[in-house]
Amino acid sequence: MKPGYKQVKRMTAFMRLNHWVVAFSMIGAVLTGLYIGHPYYQSMIAEPAVVKYVMAWNRWIHFMIAIIFDVSSIVIAYLYFFSRFEKPYKKILPTGQNIKEFFEVLLNLITLNRRKNFDSTHSDSFNTVFFLMFHLLLAWLLLTGLQLYVHGLASGESSIGAWWPWMLHLATDWTVPVSTWMVGTTSPTPSIMDVRTVHHMTMWIVLAWVAFHIYYQVWRTIFWKEGDIGIVVSGTKFVKEEA
Repeated sequence: MKPGYKQVKRMTAFMRLNHWVVAFSMIGAVLTGLYIGHPYYQSMIAEPAVVKYVMAWNRWIHFMIAIIFDVSSIVIAYLYFFSRFEKPYKKILPTGQNIKEFFEVLLNLITLNRRKNFDSTHSDSFNTVFFLMFHLLLAWLLLTGLQLYVHGLASGESSIGAWWPWMLHLATDWTVPVSTWMVGTTSPTPSIMDVRTVHHMTMWIVLAWVAFHIYYQVWRTIFWKEGDIGIVVSGTKFVKEEA
């Protein structure tokens, strides 16, 4: 450790584990989801009879990953309010202090660190709101994805009973008219194709979010010189001690 710096804990072991589970799951979800929408490696399969099994495996893996995301989202939602380490919801409340900090961090980014009037020791309002956007996008992906899944159960039955499709319809049918409204379809009848379109578009928004997230972590590491990039590995960063 450099003289004049102190080590600060920013993520627990569970938080780091959850981060990497989400990261690798997202890679798998994107790869399988793209194949479901457009079988991009189907031409490499020699036997046509095998193609349907490849699609089935892609759908199964995609669904399993969605379950992982579901569990992760529930855990994150719980920790937002009841974590003993930190409670992120306090940073997204529209208080005067949080609003001021949000814009100070934004100005710090825009001015390339020429202005830094906030404490970067702990998570700031800008980053917390930014991650809240990610979790909301992920929730929307999950809901639209489950609607697409239950739409395929046309019989109203599943291997575990009729209660499962019924519950999914109850929880996600509202995404159909909302998706139609978002797409701007002129047809008076909501279409499942609009859900597919919005689900696909949301994936690209999430990938754009990920690209900026990685860029911003590298940016902060370079400009702040506090080792932010190592938080997801060691759980700690280094900040200058006050004189």
